[in-house]
Amino acid sequence: MIKPDLSLLDEDQRRAAVAPRGPVCILAGAGTGKTRTITYRIANLVDQGFVNPQRVLAVTFTARAAGEMRDRLAAMGVGGVQAQTFHAAARRQLRYFWPQVAGDLPWQLIDNKFSLVGRAVRSLGADNSKDSIKDFLSEIEWAKSSLISADSYPEVIATTAREAPTDPAKVAEVYRRYEQLKSTPERMLLDFDDLLMHIAGAIENVPGVAEVFREQYRTFVVDEYQDVTPLQQRVLNAWLGDRDDLTVVGDANQTIYSFNGASPEYLLDFSRTYPEATVVKLQRDYRSTPQVTGLANTVIGKATGRAAGTRLELQGMREPGPEPTFRAYESEENEAKEVAGQILTLLAQGVRASEIAILYRINAQSEPFEQALADAGIIYQVRGGEGFFRRPEILEAIRVLIAASRREDLPDDPVAIARAAFVELGLSATEPQGAQARERWQSLNALVDLIAQIVSDSPDFDLPAVLGELKRRADAKQNPTMEGVTLATLHAAKGLEWDAVFLVGLTEKLLPINHAIKAGDEQIEEERRLFYVGITRARVHLALSWALAKSTGSRASRERTRFLDGIVPEVAQSHTAGRKYRPQRCRVCRGELQTPAEKVLGRHEDCEYQGDEEVFSALRAWRSRAARDAKVPAYVIFSDATLRALSEDLPGSDAEMLDVAGVGPAKLERYGAEVLEVIRATRG
Repeated sequence: MIKPDLSLLDEDQRRAAVAPRGPVCILAGAGTGKTRTITYRIANLVDQGFVNPQRVLAVTFTARAAGEMRDRLAAMGVGGVQAQTFHAAARRQLRYFWPQVAGDLPWQLIDNKFSLVGRAVRSLGADNSKDSIKDFLSEIEWAKSSLISADSYPEVIATTAREAPTDPAKVAEVYRRYEQLKSTPERMLLDFDDLLMHIAGAIENVPGVAEVFREQYRTFVVDEYQDVTPLQQRVLNAWLGDRDDLTVVGDANQTIYSFNGASPEYLLDFSRTYPEATVVKLQRDYRSTPQVTGLANTVIGKATGRAAGTRLELQGMREPGPEPTFRAYESEENEAKEVAGQILTLLAQGVRASEIAILYRINAQSEPFEQALADAGIIYQVRGGEGFFRRPEILEAIRVLIAASRREDLPDDPVAIARAAFVELGLSATEPQGAQARERWQSLNALVDLIAQIVSDSPDFDLPAVLGELKRRADAKQNPTMEGVTLATLHAAKGLEWDAVFLVGLTEKLLPINHAIKAGDEQIEEERRLFYVGITRARVHLALSWALAKSTGSRASRERTRFLDGIVPEVAQSHTAGRKYRPQRCRVCRGELQTPAEKVLGRHEDCEYQGDEEVFSALRAWRSRAARDAKVPAYVIFSDATLRALSEDLPGSDAEMLDVAGVGPAKLERYGAEVLEVIRATRG
């Protein structure tokens, strides 16, 4: 193996990497290099002869993260370490030990539990709508991950703040019938939670299984330890036995999966469980600018409850960048159009589309942003939708490569083979016009780039070897980067990062979500942590926004999220005081303005227009030219209401332009000089 160069780590990372065998707790803030630290720790333990790599089991929470860890270790010459998710590790172990547990009775993994839960619901005569079945399924998953049986479910629910989707007795009965449907004399059906339950039970109750397993694995690493469930902790305890060679990595500030049974208590109690543990804090954030980490620290600094106990204070290590921006918009449509306009500005500045993300609380919020991006001609991808390797064009492309690999007259260059083979599938020399054609082209181009990366990493790979590596990456869900703006929920964004992040829809009842508000402080604090996770996805550019109304012209009844109280100066009133936005007044009659258009104009539409019609006409002509050059709809540049406001205020400087509703920093930077010149030239 390659001797790990510990000088590449900072002081805290190095302390964690060289800590002796035994219990180690790494409290790692966002962007602080936790994956680098734990891979160097494993490599150092192997290099020093303390552990055999074949005796190390590293557990991550996603197949993608496990694949990345294996790749990093392989690049350091450390082979043989098992890096897997909890469920993948349990599945592998259960296959090996099953004969000792259940004899000849075969088992089969359930890939989709929905139909079985649906049968259980229908057998009870309960509401069997799709949403109802999903609610029952989620509740069963939470109960199993929390080690709660069907019989004890009603009693537990009665003593916790969790709200059952329906009568707890009914949930318990559906849970009970679901479990009965899985067991037959011929075979046993197992869901993913059953994998964990059975392997834990096997190690706990069958001495031979425990002896063989503990001989095989002696050193354990658990990533994202703040999100383990009681069931996963039970498995970990079974794996360990009475040993303590365990390294855990986590950040209680990023606990966002309690609805699935996850708990930060195991991380927070680690030094109590292991009094001799080495505890290291990683707080140098190499991902984000000081401006981004400053906002993140302010938001999480207001957290309450035990999960806030570690109080990690991020230190942004990048060069200083722009301050985060805060904008209220009149409607969701207006918010989406303005965000699309700001993205066009970033693209013009050279920021790659793949380095831009729009993040929101729930999937239903994506629609207006998808429409606005499409109208602006911006390629995008919705994360959590169809996976890269499952796209029709990628499946077709891989089939073409498999067919090509059977030929005997192949050249030695897999990249050249792929480029030639994909021409008929739509991979032209230049990016085509049309959203569908461009999306297909982007996918095929990304696949070629991935093949080129594989060949660069392993120059001796021929086409069959490349196909094998593609299959491994597909199984591990290691998707390549696509050239498109990412739209994702805050939960789906966990573990990812971008140069520019737009956090949108930041209103009460969305963030915090309505059911969290009803549930009380504990769930509201989890929503705060989710907001913190969203902020820390940004490297440089961060824009936060919210819409005051659902649609243009409707009543502006929405309130900005409480998590920005005291942060956005102009609306810093306390939540408990019943925050309301200060009414905007008409500049002519001083009456309260109601509609979004009136608020942009600064007057009632039927009050006397006090602007310069010649300037307004000149600005509209300029806007038409700018929209044509940028190949976007005119409203993406500026709305009519904003142009009228400009013709009334007649700003003469950048600062004065920023005072006009509808003009933000991004639009000022892109169009400010041109607008000011139009006004000056028109007025002479």
